Amino acid sequence: MVAGMWQHLRSLRKMQPDDRGWIKTLLDEAENERMHLMIFVEIAKPNRFERLIILAAQFVFWHFYFVLYVFFPKTAHRMVGYFEDQAVVSYTQYLEEINAGRIENIPAPKTAINYYGLKQDATLKDVVVAVRSDEQGHADVNHNMADQLSLQSST
Repeated sequence: MVAGMWQHLRSLRKMQPDDRGWIKTLLDEAENERMHLMIFVEIAKPNRFERLIILAAQFVFWHFYFVLYVFFPKTAHRMVGYFEDQAVVSYTQYLEEINAGRIENIPAPKTAINYYGLKQDATLKDVVVAVRSDEQGHADVNHNMADQLSLQSST
C-alpha cells in the first residue's frame, strides 16, 4: 500500500501517467495481503491484545517502510521480496504441521472459500496452499521491481 501510494503521488507530481503499471500491481498486492489477514483473523480469532499488537506493528512498519521507500525504493522492494520468500518457507512449515496432524485441518473459513473460489468442503490445508502461492507471487513481483530499479539506476 505504501509503495503503491508513493508511486501514485509520484505520477501526479510528475504529471505523467506512465508508472510502468506499478500502482495497480502494488495496490492489488496490498488488497491480497489484507485478505490474508482477514482470512487468518477468522481462523485465529485474535483477542484485543493481539489486535493491538497488529495495530502497533502496522504503525511502526508503515512509517519505517515509507521512509525506506522514499529514499531507497530498490532496497524496499528487495526487503519485501525477502519477507515474502520467508513467508513461503513459513507456510510450507505450516503445511508440514497440518500434514503431520500437529495442527488440526479445520474447515476453511467462508472468507477464504469466497476469495479463492475454493470448494465448499475446502480445509485449512487448501487455504494455506493458496496463500503460499500468493506469497511466492508477491516475492517474484518485488524482486522483479527491485531488479528493474537496479537496471534503471545503472543506465
